[in-house]
This record gives sequence, C-alpha cells and structure tokens, in this order.
Amino acid sequence: MLVHARGNFSITEMNTLVSDVESRLLDIDGVENRYTRIGAGSGDAEDTIGRVTLLFKDWDERRPATEIEQEIRERVADVAGVKVEFSEEQQGPVQGKAIEIEVASAIPSLITPTVERIREFIDNMDGLVDQEDSRPVAGIEWRLEVDRAEAGRFGTDLTTVGSFIQLVTNGALVGRYRPDEADDEVDIRVRFPVDQRGILALDTLRIPTEFGSVPIGNFVERNARPKTGDIERIDGQRVMTLASDVAEGVQPAAKVIEIKKWIADQNFDPRVSIRFAGQDEVEKESGSFLLNAFVIALFGMGLILLAQFNSFYQAGLILTAVLLSTVGAVFGLWLTDRPFVIVMTGVGIIALAGIVVNNNIVLIDTYARLVKQGIPPLEAVVRTGAQRLRPVLLTTITTVIGLLPMVFQFNVDFVSRAVEIGSPTSFIWVDLALAIVFGLSFATVLTLIVTPSMLAWRIIRKEKKAARKAKKAGIEDKTIKEIKDVTQAAE
Repeated sequence: MLVHARGNFSITEMNTLVSDVESRLLDIDGVENRYTRIGAGSGDAEDTIGRVTLLFKDWDERRPATEIEQEIRERVADVAGVKVEFSEEQQGPVQGKAIEIEVASAIPSLITPTVERIREFIDNMDGLVDQEDSRPVAGIEWRLEVDRAEAGRFGTDLTTVGSFIQLVTNGALVGRYRPDEADDEVDIRVRFPVDQRGILALDTLRIPTEFGSVPIGNFVERNARPKTGDIERIDGQRVMTLASDVAEGVQPAAKVIEIKKWIADQNFDPRVSIRFAGQDEVEKESGSFLLNAFVIALFGMGLILLAQFNSFYQAGLILTAVLLSTVGAVFGLWLTDRPFVIVMTGVGIIALAGIVVNNNIVLIDTYARLVKQGIPPLEAVVRTGAQRLRPVLLTTITTVIGLLPMVFQFNVDFVSRAVEIGSPTSFIWVDLALAIVFGLSFATVLTLIVTPSMLAWRIIRKEKKAARKAKKAGIEDKTIKEIKDVTQAAE
C-alpha cells in the first residue's frame, strides 16, 4: 500500500503521517504481518511518502482481498492530505497501471498545464482509481551561486566554500575508518552543533581567509527556486506521465476510448504530444501477436487440408467450422459475465481450433472413404453422421468433463491430501477452460449437423445442375431430330 501526500515534507514529517496511517491498520482482520518503509522507492510517484507492505493470511483463512482493501480505504479516509493506493505484488515483468498517458514536448513549460487538465478530468471519471502523475511535488530548492572572481579577491576558492557549507548541512568529510566488526569503511564527518545548522546558518557563516574571517555572504548569493523532481526524456523530449488503475469489473479499453475522445475535443497545444501506454498497450501487442499466430495456424491448416482432400470446398468447410467455433467461446464469456482476457482466452481459442479441425477431418475423411466404396453421396453423408456420432460426442464429453474442474476452480492436492475450491492459483486458468468448453460444445453442433448439411447441400446442388444440363441437352436433341425430319420430307 503506497501512501501519497503532496508537500515539501521532511523525513520526520513523512514518518509522522505514515505512522498515523499505519496505526489504523493494526487490527485488520485477515492481515498477518505489516512492514513499513518511509520515503519514496524506485519507480514510485513523486508524492509517495511511504510504503506499507501487507502480508495476508492464506486465502482460505481470510476475507476476499477486495473487502480488506475497502476497509483500509474507509479507515484512512479521514487522514487529511493523505491518499492510499494498493498494488499487488507483481510476478514477472512490471507492466505498470492499467492506463498510462505520456505527455511529451520539446518545450517543458507546455507539459505541466496539459498534465493538470488531463489529471483533473481523470480524477472525475467514474471507474478509475488510484490516479497519479509525475509532476514534481511542491517545494523549494536553495541554490548557492558563488561569485568566483569575488571569492578570489578574498583569497579563497570554490572548494573551500563548498567544504564550509557542508559544516551546516551533512558535514565535511575528514577521513574514513573501518571498525573491526565491519566489512565496509565508515565516513568521518565534521559539522556544527544542531543549533548552528540549517539554511539560516548560512547568513552567519564565516570563512577564514588570508584577510581574516570573511562572511560568506560577500561572495555567495542564496536564491530560492521551485523544487525540481526527476527529469524523464523519451526520444529527446521531456515527458510527464499520468497513470490510473480501473475499478473491479471495468474494462481499461473502454476508459481509454473515453479519455481519447475527450482529448480530441480539447484544444491542446499542437507542440504537445499525448500517447497512451501501460497494460492496455501491452494487451494490444499480445492480442496482435495471438491474432497473427491464429491466422498463420489457419493458413497452415488450409495447406494441409488441401493436400489431403484435394478440394477447396471441403478444406474451406473445415476452416469455416473453426472460425464459427469462436462464436461459442465468446457466448460462454458473455454467459458467465467474464471479460475477454487477451492471453488466456486467446490461447484457449487457438487450442480449440486444433480439436475442431480434428473432428471435422475425421468426419469428411469418413465421407470420402464411403463415396470411394461406391455408396451414393447422399447416403454416404447420412452414414458418415451415424458412424462418427459416437467418436465426436465422446471427444467433446471427455474434454468438457476434464476441463470442468478448471472452470469451477476445483483443485485436488494429492501431496497435502486437500480439496480446494476457488484458490487464487486456479483463477488464471478459468478463461482458457471456458473458451474451450463453450467453443467445443458449440463446434460439436457444427460438426454433426452443419458440416453434413453443407456436404449434402453441395451434392443436391450438383445433382440439380446436372439435371438442368441433361434436360437442356434432351431438348436440343429433340430439336435437331425435328429439323432433320423436316429436311428429309422437303427432299
């Protein structure tokens, strides 16, 4: 849990605020341990003042994580100026938040106003949570500008000035030593007592020179500047980012479309570029890869089917069944109210294609074999459906029954001899199993009804076409015969 607060806080003030938040989490049901760190870590937002790591109890001994998160948000809601953000521990490459917006420009002064307008809009959007941006936190930086020429007149230099300034800050390094019980060296620093340190001490600081003790203000000017955070560049342009997660059940793609539509209606400076990144971008790349893989797989299947059956119609019929089987997979997701997960659902559809192709190959191969044996085509279609009914249904039933434990998150641990239902580790396989179960069930209807019907339709169409040709040929023969009879009679 990240703790955010915007302000120029000292480490003591950060500790006070984070401790106030931490004290409200001591008796949360379902939390086993807590670990707190003060300050921003690597990759954290500029306004992060602390991080509280919560270790939950085992999933079967606690409430759902969403309920615990909601209770924590309610407990810390009255802490003035503090906002908390939740982030699950990431497995594998860090992908960031669901929605990320990069605002870039070669003119840095144009970026901050644009970021402020976008942040105001996304803060008021429904379905978005834990919004953040990379604008620097409000604060003051003190810059000490040394007049080197003036310092030289007093017989001192920049190095000496810097050493004496360190006496009122972190201390001047005078040496190092290594204790017997330590492996690393320890710095030895000298600085003024606590009551003589700080920014105001610079006004009374004096530097010894060959002309005596000289006030540092004779050649050092102290100026206040707005605090600058991290500077990020992409392709040579300054960039600031905005990021947000989505509430449970909300699709990031829908929110990205809504934000893009709003941005298109605004009159942002054309010298500012706005680009979307985050998990949405990663999912688009994964979806593009899976789509290309699916198309290549269909092309390879088509080549093999053409080589086997030597018929564009039969090969096209099988591939059509593969494409139509995706309708069943999508219907299953709609029926169970689950989102289309790019990776797992996509892999499930690709695996489904292999099973559907196999069933249709067996069906059409049986039909071709029966026709070669001299059985009339229409009768061969009926016999094919009767002969392949049991194998196709057995394939479907055994596959569906085998995947049902994954659909219902039912797990049997033979090592610990325990039966688990709804474990977090089984959650990721639900979408893959749903795609295959519903897609294969729908494809079975296609295989046993639609595929034979399309074979019979082609046969009937050929027979009608042949009958029309024969009828036309018979009329032509009769006409020729009549002409010959008339000619002979005239002679």
